[in-house]
Amino acid sequence: MPLTSDITLNAGQFDPAAASEQSKRLNDHLIEILEKGPKWYEVGAAKYREMRLRGETAFPTPKVLSDAIDIKIQSRDARRDIPCRLVYPKARTTAEERKKCWGVIIHFHGGGWVLGDEKSQDPLLSFYANAADAAVISVGYRLAPEDPFPRGPEDCYDAAEYLFKTSEAEFGGPVRFIGGESAGAHLSVVTAYHLLTTHPTFNLSGLLLHFGSYDLCNRFPSCINFSRPLVLNRDIISHFVNAFVPNMTPEQRIHPSVSPYYENFEKYRGRLPPALFTCGTEDPLLDDSVVMATKWLMAGGYAILKIYPGAPHAFIGFSDMLDEAGQALDDTKTFIREQSEKP
Repeated sequence: MPLTSDITLNAGQFDPAAASEQSKRLNDHLIEILEKGPKWYEVGAAKYREMRLRGETAFPTPKVLSDAIDIKIQSRDARRDIPCRLVYPKARTTAEERKKCWGVIIHFHGGGWVLGDEKSQDPLLSFYANAADAAVISVGYRLAPEDPFPRGPEDCYDAAEYLFKTSEAEFGGPVRFIGGESAGAHLSVVTAYHLLTTHPTFNLSGLLLHFGSYDLCNRFPSCINFSRPLVLNRDIISHFVNAFVPNMTPEQRIHPSVSPYYENFEKYRGRLPPALFTCGTEDPLLDDSVVMATKWLMAGGYAILKIYPGAPHAFIGFSDMLDEAGQALDDTKTFIREQSEKP
C-alpha cells in the first residue's frame, strides 16, 4: 500500500496554467488603471478617502444601498460611539419581522486598516443577510495612520462584545458568523481570539475569511516574491502595515494580537470556530490563507480552503467581470448554509 500524506490539497488550483483568460484580462486592466491613479501614501490617507468617495481614484465609488441603516455602538470610551452599518434580509421588512432574524453576522471591512469604512460594502452585506437570514452589522473601526494599533482592533472587540450580549434581544438570534476581507479578515481572527479568551462559552457558526493578512511581518514567500502592482504587492503592503503598526519591531509584530498566525493554537484546541478561507492565486497574501487554514486544521479546527486560479486580491468585488468572484460568493453561501444546518 503506497504511503499517503496526512495533508493533501488540490495542486491544480495553484497552477498558473489554470488561470482563465478572463482573469488575465482583468488583472492586466487593474494594473493599467492602478498605475495611472494616485496612491494613498503619496497624497495622504485622509485626502485619498475623500477622493475615492468622489470617484477620483482607480477604485470605483462604493455602491450605497438605500435600505442600509446607520447605527452606533458604544465603545469602551463613554465619550465615543462606533459607527456601524446595518442591513436586514430583504424578506424581513417590518420591525416585528426584523426582531426574528436567525442571528447576526459581524462584518469588518477591508482596506489595509487605512481605507474603507462601514459603508464601503453594502452589496456584500446584503448578500450575507439574504444568504443567512441574518442581520448584518459592519463595524466602522478607527483607521490608521490617524488611529494606529490597537485602536482599530479595540473597536472590533467592543462591537463584538456588545453584540454578543444584545443580539438575541435586538435581532432575534445570537451572533452566528464573523467575517471580513483582507484587513477585515485579520480583524475577524483577532476578534475571535479575543472572544475565545474572554468568554469561556464562546460559540460561533463560523468565520468568513476572504484573502486575509495573518502575518504582518510579511515573511511568507508569496508576499516576498510578488512585485506586480496588482491591487497589492509587497511594497504596497509595507505601506499599509507600517501605518497600522508604526515603530513596531519585528519581535513586537509577531504578537498574536498583531499577527494572528503566531498564536498558540493549542490553547484553543476543541474550541476554534469553523472557518472558510478564500484566496486567489494572483494575490501576495495567498500563503497567508494556505498556512492559516493548515494551522486551523492542525489544532483540530474545521477549515475549508478555497483557491481561485488567476484571481487577484479583493477579487470578490469584481463579480460582474470575473467568474471566479461569483464562484467564491457561491462557495461562501454554501459554507454559511452548511454551518447553519449544524446543531
